[in-house]
Amino acid sequence: MQQLTKPRPKFLALNQIRQPLAAIASILHRLSGAGLFLMLPLLIWLLQLSLATSTEDMTTFKAVKDCLAVRLILLGLVWAFLHHFCMGIRLLFIDMHIGVEKQASHTSAKAVFGISLTLTLIFGLKLLGVY
Repeated sequence: MQQLTKPRPKFLALNQIRQPLAAIASILHRLSGAGLFLMLPLLIWLLQLSLATSTEDMTTFKAVKDCLAVRLILLGLVWAFLHHFCMGIRLLFIDMHIGVEKQASHTSAKAVFGISLTLTLIFGLKLLGVY
């Protein structure tokens, strides 16, 4: 009797797999959504400080706003929001069966990255006080 042996499973190194651009955009869409959700307490606190009427809350807001680390975190959140927004629009089109072909999917993923990074640069320059 012939014994059948199953081939052993192949364990892949995830850092060696070359993902298509659409897959990378999708992964970043999930990460940006999670990041935005987890940073909601900070954003709500900053909104509360910015709407405050007392001078001590305004002083606290200005001190927090002028901190470079907070500005960099906010820049990351701006990118996360813009990427999540642009990718959400792309996914809405895919749900309507527009752009599901391989080349169209690749092109729309490039557009998501291009638009979100360009808008992040524009808003980031404003956030960092360049203009």
